[in-house]
Amino acid sequence: MALWAQTFPLVYLLITSAVRGRVERELSPECRAFLYLGTPPTGLEHPSLQFICQRYNKRPRYMTLFNTVDHIPMYSAYTFKRSDGEKCVDVPWMYEPQLSTSSDTEEMQPFPRGYMHMNFEDAQAVLDDYTNAILYERAALNPDEHQDDPDDKASTYTLTNVVPMVPDFANRVWNTQEHVIRKRLNNYCHGTAYIVTGITTSGNMIRRENINRVAVPAYLWSAYCCVDYDHNAPYNERYKFPSFAHYGLNEEENNEVVEISVQKLKEFLRKTTFVGQNFQIFAGDCVPPGSSKN
Repeated sequence: MALWAQTFPLVYLLITSAVRGRVERELSPECRAFLYLGTPPTGLEHPSLQFICQRYNKRPRYMTLFNTVDHIPMYSAYTFKRSDGEKCVDVPWMYEPQLSTSSDTEEMQPFPRGYMHMNFEDAQAVLDDYTNAILYERAALNPDEHQDDPDDKASTYTLTNVVPMVPDFANRVWNTQEHVIRKRLNNYCHGTAYIVTGITTSGNMIRRENINRVAVPAYLWSAYCCVDYDHNAPYNERYKFPSFAHYGLNEEENNEVVEISVQKLKEFLRKTTFVGQNFQIFAGDCVPPGSSKN
């Protein structure tokens, strides 16, 4: 059973990692830049969860809260970049040396050949985990089409940003919603848009050699926050600012995306997964101090 499906109370995040690199108790200022008001979501806390400042080509690119037991990200947090939605091509899948005991580098790296992955597969998924998982495909929480710079796009191709997704849901439903959000933010968000995309689990796992390896999400969810937006946008778009959210069931059927307010998403997640009473996606629910949501 996936660790997050167990019914024990969540405790304050205490990371006692012995690994090298940027995995740390507190997020660095450079990684907090991907979070609204520099504040990560609260109420998603357990000793198996570790912040990763995802670094590629000498720069931080986004932030992930990673589950080293279930071998998947609980969420990825990133800043949206206006883009034409073009996909990145010919980028090798990468792993996270920050979760390895045998590497000093802080930057994600292409998977090594041979059996070198045995140095880090205890803490993260490897390509072999997906080889025979024919019911699922690898899907990024921070999608490359929400980025514009080639290096930002390339950095999304790490398994610490990936969850197993049912193909119909991934390609027909979730990817379509990513297009919708990209166009909405391209057209009506004037400032920085902060996005958090996460999952819930129910205990279903991808197994390899009779060992539980990768948790399969029950639901995918996502929320954005953009406080500097076009107040003259058509009402059917304007009411979805400064923040809005959506979720969908990671199954072949009944998997249509539901768009809701961030407050409604919080209520949904409190009912469907084990989050703390202090669960919050954006600081102040993305309402700037001294103002109210229009």
